[in-house]
Amino acid sequence: MKHYKAIYYFLFALIFLTAFSCKKFLDIVPDDVATIDHAFRLRNEAEKYLFTCYSYLPQDGNEHYNVGMLGGDEMWIPYQTAITSYAFEIARGNQRISNSYFDAWVGNYEGGGPGDSYNLFHGIRQCNTFIENMKDPNQVPDITASERRRWIGEAEFLKAYYHYYLLRMYGPIPIIDKNLPVDAPEDDVRVKRLPVDSCVNYIANLLDSAAAKLPALITDNVTEAGRVTKSVALGIKAKLLVMAASPLFNGNTDFSGFVNQEGKPFFNQTYDVHKWEKAAAAAKVAIDSAESMGCKLYEFTQSPFELTDTTMTQLSIRQAVCERWNSEIIWGNPNSLTSDLQLQCMAPLVAGDDPNNAHMIMSAPLKIAELFYTKNGVPLNEDKTLDFSDLTAMRTATHDERFNIGEGYQTARLNFDREPRFYADLGFDGGVWYMYSSPTNSDEGTYVLNGKYGNTAGARHAFFFNVTGYYIKKLVDWNHTMSSSGATYKAYPWPELRLADVYLLYAEAMNEAYGPSSDIYTYLDKIRSRAGLKGIEESWDDFSNNPSEYKTQVGLRKIIHQERGIEMAFEGSRFWDLRRWKEAAKELNQPITGWNIYGSDAPSYFQISTVYQQTFVAPRDYFWPIPEDQIIKNPNLVQNVGWQ
Repeated sequence: MKHYKAIYYFLFALIFLTAFSCKKFLDIVPDDVATIDHAFRLRNEAEKYLFTCYSYLPQDGNEHYNVGMLGGDEMWIPYQTAITSYAFEIARGNQRISNSYFDAWVGNYEGGGPGDSYNLFHGIRQCNTFIENMKDPNQVPDITASERRRWIGEAEFLKAYYHYYLLRMYGPIPIIDKNLPVDAPEDDVRVKRLPVDSCVNYIANLLDSAAAKLPALITDNVTEAGRVTKSVALGIKAKLLVMAASPLFNGNTDFSGFVNQEGKPFFNQTYDVHKWEKAAAAAKVAIDSAESMGCKLYEFTQSPFELTDTTMTQLSIRQAVCERWNSEIIWGNPNSLTSDLQLQCMAPLVAGDDPNNAHMIMSAPLKIAELFYTKNGVPLNEDKTLDFSDLTAMRTATHDERFNIGEGYQTARLNFDREPRFYADLGFDGGVWYMYSSPTNSDEGTYVLNGKYGNTAGARHAFFFNVTGYYIKKLVDWNHTMSSSGATYKAYPWPELRLADVYLLYAEAMNEAYGPSSDIYTYLDKIRSRAGLKGIEESWDDFSNNPSEYKTQVGLRKIIHQERGIEMAFEGSRFWDLRRWKEAAKELNQPITGWNIYGSDAPSYFQISTVYQQTFVAPRDYFWPIPEDQIIKNPNLVQNVGWQ
């Protein structure tokens, strides 16, 4: 296992040295104890220490490390698969108090060992050390004042982000504003968890401080791509404040008995609409900042081949995630490897493709496939012009449908008459999967996925097969190529923050603070337009059996939640959204279902099969347990509800 990990990290470094030229991100200082005396003597060494602070960023583009991918209900894998995902144990209801999965409190982030760790408190301490030394004018004499200020801002952002990440996982946390000396009194070392509102205010203020110091734009993508800017700090502040205003954190009476040792509640028990107002204002500031720097929703406009508008729209949707440093990405993380993620998502498309080169194990449950709109831009059960009452009914694709479903292919009713994001994000039996390597050099006569039992992309391998019949196309760069000699995956930096995400946060916060408005529709419609759909008002007026839904706060909330679930699908967002909305107890206690992957013909394949019955214990499972040994060492810590 250690040998495998050594090879893995060597390849990780090699890929990013050659593909992204972000050499300095990998040029980090080892444990600071042995090097602190030298780390701040010169600019070059101080920069290495700064990149050490960056090195604690979670690798969200790797399915092993992003709990949002396999820890919820959005993607499922075969339990006997060759990959080990500890996030999947959380999805299966197996989280535990001892050696908990994805423990970021002490560092066993995957639950494996030291090689699998993200010790975010350690990362915070590294940031504190850096900030303290860089604020000393006697340190690093060969740096300019403006660069010193920027670097301090970067470390402040990272410190704030690590606190935010821990807050999202654990709820109330200790704030580590300064590092304690080694001879600090025992009472000082035994830190306490602070109320959620205190944590949020501290992180927000630190993000403001960072934003004031950070550059508006990265001008040298060769050496600085991935380093944070003002827009990144403002965008994360928006995400923080939206989370803090959401039901899990805002007036959550489920935690009324969750108090510190002085009897003060960790969660404010009174709902405060002003939190939504602050979140909306922060999101608008983040949008304005990003757009002023040229950030805009990505649209695929260039191709060496002649493609239809249908395929161009789908590529706009897919490549908004996969296109490197595209116009929509506010913050991309080059420390996060995506080639393995693409390997786990990609399906074999032609006879002779080896499942070892396209594992296809990342599977979307049936309820996620149902989440996407009809071609008219409204939910399946609301479209008054289309009947989806029998999802398993068979239908044959026509010539006009050939760019979404193979002409003459018989597939399930659920796969017809769907919106462009359905066809862009998901592969399915009979579905078109357009790639750069298309045998016709166009979207005419291109790849069609064959997913029935024994077929090219069907269950024909002991470990690598799709368990639901829905494949994750969205996360695979269209430039991927496969041949008899192997496969080429072009890794892209994971998009930690996209403009579409902030648009949706703004729309949500505005609705919760003030109710429906034309301003909200404008930002939702920007996203829908890129996805080839008409606006909210027109779609609901013309096609919904509940045409006034978007005119009420409750109705628009439902629309925004679904819009967010569709647009941010498979990016790890749903896992956290269901929690902050307090909808996890409902959604994660439903069965994971899919098609009968062992069916060899259409009638037997398109039968609904239960893959797994999920369980979610509320309110316990909304937050991680604090490791037992930490509670024993520090009696000032209070364990999370349900884990006592």
